[in-house]
Amino acid sequence: MIIFGLQFNIILMKKILGTAFLALTFYATNAQEINFVEYNLDNGLHVILHQDNTAPVITTAVSYHVGSKDEEEGRTGFAHLFEHMLGQETKNMDAGDWFKIYRSRGGSGNASTSVDLTSYYVTLPSNSLELALWRYSEIMLHPVIDQKTIDVQREAVKEEKRQRDNQPYARFYQYLKENLFESHPYTYPLIGYIEDLDNSSSRRLPKL
Repeated sequence: MIIFGLQFNIILMKKILGTAFLALTFYATNAQEINFVEYNLDNGLHVILHQDNTAPVITTAVSYHVGSKDEEEGRTGFAHLFEHMLGQETKNMDAGDWFKIYRSRGGSGNASTSVDLTSYYVTLPSNSLELALWRYSEIMLHPVIDQKTIDVQREAVKEEKRQRDNQPYARFYQYLKENLFESHPYTYPLIGYIEDLDNSSSRRLPKL
């Protein structure tokens, strides 16, 4: 039975790999060419532009080369916490207003944190490009990082962590990282440890 099982698994694996190879070959031969322009502004911002006129919408995204890899022991989860805080109010916009603004225009948006990047994006009607650019300039130039914002978003992140931990196989990725990386900061969980989040304050967060 063991031999049969091994033979069956080998045959199945060959079929899977063969199918994957065919899929990759098909994708490579039918890949769409994407023309874009990229350059750097005087302030160091790297810009990538691509024009596609198939739909009357624009997508604006901004990514920071900061993620959980930039954290240290005792301060895990701070990159993700910053993602939440920068997505809220600014000096010229109250918390929750941005969500109402882009939704009222039929748009959609979100944000994410990875080991290497923190990203924000919004998709809006094409006549709202200036609005989208203004919003992302706001979170770069006029963020509001105070203890009240930290307290609110810290609890939101902690609740997010509880929801994730209660999903099937939710901790598999973290166990994988912990066993692949011993000293590299990739070993830290993206969402952080509860005790580190509880210790976050305006004094401990890095200055903008």
